[in-house]
Amino acid sequence: MAVDSINSATATTTATATKASSSDAKTASLDYDSFLKLLLAQMKNQDPTDPMDASEQLSQLATFSQVEQSIKTNSHLENLITIGSLSNAASYIGKTITSVDGLTSGVIASVRVASDGVTATTTDGKEILVEEGIKISETET
Repeated sequence: MAVDSINSATATTTATATKASSSDAKTASLDYDSFLKLLLAQMKNQDPTDPMDASEQLSQLATFSQVEQSIKTNSHLENLITIGSLSNAASYIGKTITSVDGLTSGVIASVRVASDGVTATTTDGKEILVEEGIKISETET
């Protein structure tokens, strides 16, 4: 199971955090019914002269339970990351943003958090993806 790394206290965190997807949970989605089907298939196809030990079956069930709990924990962490992203994004409003190439700049009027990251919209309608290398600073008065 892949785990995305998360850095804190930068604009990169927000962009990275919003890119965290539930694809790992989807690919690893195995419910108890599926597990029991696999266990029954394993039992049906086992060698009758060397049957599976009951403690081995319990061990497999415990392992499956741990994996399922890890997936649920990851899901809850993704929710917390999204909440943090929304909080960070809201703090950008009213600040000056400059794109990575330095060609686009303006005061942030609104932000949009999506699965592909945070996009800031300036007061003059320009959109800038909040990613590594952008500059966000306090607006000069």
